[in-house]
Amino acid sequence: MLALSRKKGEAIVINNNIEVTVLEVKGDQVKIGISAPREVPVYRKEVYMQIEQSNQEAVNVNIKELKNLLG
Repeated sequence: MLALSRKKGEAIVINNNIEVTVLEVKGDQVKIGISAPREVPVYRKEVYMQIEQSNQEAVNVNIKELKNLLG
């Protein structure tokens, strides 16, 4: 993991097309802004983990259904 220090208004650029900017710092919270192309999905990690879990559950159900169909 790369750890960088940034102040309010400063940014980092990822892969030439994603910019992450520190918008505000209040106590232990940091508000960030992310500029990325529309085709690049951006999720909070907890939402991403829920999506991944749902996808895995769907795959598992489909495999069970296929096994039942094939005998």
